[in-house]
Amino acid sequence: MTTRAADRAVVGKLSTLDRFLPVWIGVAMAAGLLLGRLIPGLGDALSVVEIDGISLPIALGLLIMMYPVLAKVRYDRLGSVTGDRRMLVSSLLLNWILGPALMFALAWLLLPDLPEYRTGLIIVGLARCIAMVVIWNDLACGDREAAAVLVAINSVFQVVMFAVLGWFYLSVLPGWLGLEQTTLDVSPWQIAKSVLIFLGIPLVAGFLTRRLGEKWRGRAWYEDTFVPRIGPWALYGLLFTIVVLFALQGEQITSHPVDVVRIALPLLAYFAIMWGGGYLVGAAIGLGYERTTTLAFTAAGNNFELAIAVAIATFGVTSGQALAGVVGPLIEVPVLVALVYVSLALRRRFSRTDSGTADDARRPSVLFVCVHNAGRSQMAAGFLASLAGDAIEVRSAGSAPAEHVNPAAVQAMAEVGIDISTANPKILTADAVEKSDVVITMGCGDACPVFPGVSYRDWALDDPAGKGVDAVRPIRDEIRQRVEALIDELAPVASRR
Repeated sequence: MTTRAADRAVVGKLSTLDRFLPVWIGVAMAAGLLLGRLIPGLGDALSVVEIDGISLPIALGLLIMMYPVLAKVRYDRLGSVTGDRRMLVSSLLLNWILGPALMFALAWLLLPDLPEYRTGLIIVGLARCIAMVVIWNDLACGDREAAAVLVAINSVFQVVMFAVLGWFYLSVLPGWLGLEQTTLDVSPWQIAKSVLIFLGIPLVAGFLTRRLGEKWRGRAWYEDTFVPRIGPWALYGLLFTIVVLFALQGEQITSHPVDVVRIALPLLAYFAIMWGGGYLVGAAIGLGYERTTTLAFTAAGNNFELAIAVAIATFGVTSGQALAGVVGPLIEVPVLVALVYVSLALRRRFSRTDSGTADDARRPSVLFVCVHNAGRSQMAAGFLASLAGDAIEVRSAGSAPAEHVNPAAVQAMAEVGIDISTANPKILTADAVEKSDVVITMGCGDACPVFPGVSYRDWALDDPAGKGVDAVRPIRDEIRQRVEALIDELAPVASRR
């Protein structure tokens, strides 16, 4: 399959919402700004009811936006994330040392004559992201479990450190440097309420949904049926939140175009440096694409809801500090959407870097995918590894892996001298797909992600699940024929045993 053909395959499998996401986000921002500007009193109407200082419509949009992503998280895999000290330490340093210090430096360098906007930007730099980052990370195919852990860590540090760092960067450090000092009146409880509402509620809901859904209907149903149904609601919530947010602040933004440009410059530099720094750190310590992406987006994103609420509560709704907080998402949303596409474009580079030796990189790589990675895909991988030897790199995975390989498949393969009894079903990851030259699916539908440059085939084979060895033998024999044809195509000189 050519790259151009693969590109068409990608577009063909994406929903209309996903395919034109940047367009919808741009339309949502423009619609919000126009509504706020053209409809008198709309902002007051939307702000009649607030939750922890945030308009009720925005609060609902955030909760709807975060729930589907957190419901996708495999909570039984969080242990593998918490054991990755390189990623955790790097995230803490990027978020709580570099991030606030960088925003402080940029604010003073680029806005030395605008103290209100400067203070507002410093507040934005102190509010580490706990909401929209889960969307950006998911769109860029980052590690969902890692994102959940890093967001939780940011939340704890936000409660403990926000007021302390606000005091340091607005009062103590400027005093040491002979600069103008400011005070920030915010309590840890105010921050804790924001965290409990905007992270705690969707996190608990997502955890309980997965726990109960898998208990009642099983993991296969949960991930193959339920998750695809709720998935689009994350983007619906995002678009709704953007419309309401910019409707609330539309007049303030459009009334100060020059000030918006001044505020935007340090923000653009901040997002680029933090995201790029996260990628460089992740690549340097060998995190791989998925966790490097998560590290970069959690470092670059900010909790604009908290920043706006603190600025309004401390300095007033019409203050320059509040305007700086409002401009934050105006710049962050399109920039981080663009960086999602930059991340996806970098996947190939990570795949080549992570592929091992130069000889490994030259070998064609094949990934067999079925739902449970317990029968068809394991037999296909067994045949390919046995018949092609080292000429082809072989992987297999499943969208909802079983606990063990199908015993009938093990017996059927043993009859032809191939032992797959020690194989372990593995979870399908986007990273594994991206590293493969050929992906062969066997009844897993659209669960397999699609990327340019990867050749996709589907083998229509009966599922051996629940069948005895007599019924599995014809499936095994058909798989062997297909694998032999594949070897002739990819490595015709490979020796066969």
